[in-house]
Amino acid sequence: MGAGDLSVQYGPLPSSARRARSEVRRQLEAWGIADRDGEVVEVAELLVSELATNALLHSGGGFRLTLSAAHGVLRCEVSDSGRRVPRVLDAGTGESGRGLFLVEALALRWGWRHDGPGKSVWFELGTCGADGCGRR
Repeated sequence: MGAGDLSVQYGPLPSSARRARSEVRRQLEAWGIADRDGEVVEVAELLVSELATNALLHSGGGFRLTLSAAHGVLRCEVSDSGRRVPRVLDAGTGESGRGLFLVEALALRWGWRHDGPGKSVWFELGTCGADGCGRR
């Protein structure tokens, strides 16, 4: 229970971020993670939505969502064709620019790497519920 891998490709459509968020919930429920810690599901949905939206806005194309869960850690990764280096911006009062600020604030760890012609941005969350396993 709570272990697995999934990878899904999404097209450059405005609905893709919403669809990815829904896929996160569906998959974490299937892996039994939602039963142990509903907060992890909510945070994962929020952060995947932020990364997917960034991919759509800044790459001009679609993206790939990859999820993996094992040993008390959920890893979510969004890959796109953009080469722009991700930067954490001050949350400020603007209507945009908060995505990586939220990722940095809520994830156990996060990072990015160049991936072929594009990049991948990832984050990790602990999945052990109240016992604190894998938590920041």
